[in-house]
Amino acid sequence: MAEVIRELISEEKVDARIRELGEQISKDYAGESVHLVCILKGACIFMCDLAKRIRVPLSMDFMTVSSYGSGTQSSGIVRIKKDLDDPIKGLNVLIVEDIVDSGRTLHYLTEVFKERGCKSVRTCTLLDKPERRVVDLDVDYVGFMIPNQFVVGYGMDYDQRYRDLPFIGVVEFTEE
Repeated sequence: MAEVIRELISEEKVDARIRELGEQISKDYAGESVHLVCILKGACIFMCDLAKRIRVPLSMDFMTVSSYGSGTQSSGIVRIKKDLDDPIKGLNVLIVEDIVDSGRTLHYLTEVFKERGCKSVRTCTLLDKPERRVVDLDVDYVGFMIPNQFVVGYGMDYDQRYRDLPFIGVVEFTEE
């Protein structure tokens, strides 16, 4: 079997939407600072581009959380593989994700961060698949709602490939 990547969301549309998200986040945090927490590896490119468009003081940290192995379906078990480097008590935290699927990861992290004493916890994702939700979760900032398809590009991968694509693409499997 071979994979073919079909463009779902163009680089230009992604860039324009990130600019809009940065403007909205800047308005919502006006007069305050925000601490961005990037969920690695998939959200890295998105968070860097988003940070450039936020116009309030910000800081960043990185976390690796996994509910996927090498496949295309969530395992259902959320594991912290790399925790934050710095304490977040008293901070306005914005969790930045590449994609929200089942919602388990963001739901879990939101609860963990509240327990750690954040001033506020909000969530931001580039892509949202609401039809796949298995937990009750409202995402504060959403780039695009997408159908239930496996996507790559803009930091997201299929078995560590395709992260470098500048657009969002759908993985389609074909017979060779």
